Amino acid sequence: MDNTQRRDDELIQLVTFSIGEEEFGVDILKVQEIIRTMEITKVPRAQVFVEGVINLRGKVIPIIDLRRRFGLVSKPHDKHTRIIVIEINNMIVGFVVDSVSEVLRIPAGTVEPPPPVVAGMDSEYISGVGKLQDRLLILLDLDKLLSNEDIEALSQM
Repeated sequence: MDNTQRRDDELIQLVTFSIGEEEFGVDILKVQEIIRTMEITKVPRAQVFVEGVINLRGKVIPIIDLRRRFGLVSKPHDKHTRIIVIEINNMIVGFVVDSVSEVLRIPAGTVEPPPPVVAGMDSEYISGVGKLQDRLLILLDLDKLLSNEDIEALSQM
């Protein structure tokens, strides 16, 4: 059995969530927890996509609105809104998403490289597109979601 065959049989475990009409997935190993929205303290002169910071069990965590990060119009939080707490480059960050769908296992063989533009967003954030029976799942590359400058600015908060 060669490497490509084994890779196709390999299962990728993802946390799936939606932003607007699109469904996204991130590697479950990067997700620390998923929480309901809480009071977010605004931070002066932060980047436009930074909603502020929260205190999560004594840790101050920057919160990023993924809608704004992707250049979409932000919307008021509702009962479905969640914060996905993720570690990126040794830093804990919370991402606001419209809703969290499920934990999903998909075969690595169903993931294709991203087309140049997906859902109007740059493909630089996208590691691939998962083909499920009735839908497409955009797989985010969390390490590329924030630039080094973004990470530097967030660590100053």
